[in-house]
Amino acid sequence: MDDTNALIEQRKANLAALAARGCHPFRNKFQPTEGCGEARANYAEGRIVGIAGRITAHRDMGKSQFMDLKDGTGRIQIYVQKKAVGDEQFEIFRQLDLADFIGVRGALFTTRTGEVSVKVEEFVVLTKALRPPPAKWHGLEDTETRYRQRYLDLMANDGVRETFLKRSAIIREIREFFHERGYVEVETPMMQAIPGGAAARPFKTHHNALGCDFYLRIALELPLKRLLVGGLDRVFEIGRNFRNEGLSRRHNPEFTMLEAYEAFGDYATMMETVESMVCRVAQQVLGTLRIEHRDPEGNLTRTINLERPWRRATYKELVREKAGADWFEISPADRRTKALELGAELGDDYVDFEVTQAVFEKLIEPTLIDPVFVTHAPKELIPLAKLSPDDPSTVEVFECCINGQEISPGYTEQNDPVEQRERLEHQAGGEQQKLDEDFLVALEHGMPPAGGIGVGIDRLCMMLLGQESIRDVILFPQLRPRT
Repeated sequence: MDDTNALIEQRKANLAALAARGCHPFRNKFQPTEGCGEARANYAEGRIVGIAGRITAHRDMGKSQFMDLKDGTGRIQIYVQKKAVGDEQFEIFRQLDLADFIGVRGALFTTRTGEVSVKVEEFVVLTKALRPPPAKWHGLEDTETRYRQRYLDLMANDGVRETFLKRSAIIREIREFFHERGYVEVETPMMQAIPGGAAARPFKTHHNALGCDFYLRIALELPLKRLLVGGLDRVFEIGRNFRNEGLSRRHNPEFTMLEAYEAFGDYATMMETVESMVCRVAQQVLGTLRIEHRDPEGNLTRTINLERPWRRATYKELVREKAGADWFEISPADRRTKALELGAELGDDYVDFEVTQAVFEKLIEPTLIDPVFVTHAPKELIPLAKLSPDDPSTVEVFECCINGQEISPGYTEQNDPVEQRERLEHQAGGEQQKLDEDFLVALEHGMPPAGGIGVGIDRLCMMLLGQESIRDVILFPQLRPRT
């Protein structure tokens, strides 16, 4: 029998011993008056408190016992004397293990070493943990276990818990920001007959009752624009998207997006929105506009400066800075040759605009650490945006890049139904079944001029919380199934 199985058997024996004494943990109830951390923070000598939590440390001193209890608010020490609770109740403590839950009532006091503690007057056993806690509470280091059994990660690593509490606070602050600006939060379908709003491979499913296939959405965009047609002038949604593509440090097949659309706005309006939103979230949740990223040893690797105003630069300006002032004047063949010389990775079938985009993605975007709005991208990249009036080879868009990756795209939305149909048909390669006719019909009813944005919530959290992997800001990241 391995060590884990032996410990499980011992804990089962302890559970049976509790039952023999009339103590049935899973039947008991207890209502705490406050959290463990709150009791500690609001210390007053002799104040009676009722707290409950998980046992994270246990020190047996013979006729007295010290334990640490921990809940979502923090940790506090409890002190149990045999003479205070009686022989029968005191013996119950000998059947308790690390990770069990108990509730206690008693008076606050301070030990000789200055430790705020609760002198237990009564207690109740609430849960018996049949498996031992991870790594004896010194931290869970195995990455695979951390992601597969996130509950153990949260139990063992206070820093992980703090990351996800801050993620929740970030999303709450984003919602508050848009509500204050008069936006309406909506929900749109996750299953769609035609996946639209982005160029990505969807997940496919089948609806038995309707007898037809559906796709999990790859973007929120098209249903939200239909709401603009219907007269909801400012809308936003925070929801899950699904893309049947690879896993990486920056990609998860299931991810969280914010999309927002504002009637009578444009790409410039939405740049201000993104800049204001991110700065507000950083200030309110983190208390700073200077975001530090550190390596696993705690060494500072870079500082991201979010202070306004953020830089704005056109796509062509940045490409010329990196690839040469004559980049857009030389021939497509010369551009391809030069891109390879610069170290860009090109597919054999890449057309000219894809060659330039490869240069941008490989050699420029990773260098954009402080915020930069990269504006006026090639029209081939974004078929749902309006053409730039002063350069019809580009569209009125931006990519907000921070920490070497795109955080948010934004557009002046295309609302000309004829132009939109032509560009979507071109993107679909003439395959009519790939066109979202319902969206195109909606545009024909008249959509106001508008600006729109998407914000990758997971990437935003990575940047703000100093995390280098998307798996460290998603509670349950996608993993290969165990074989």
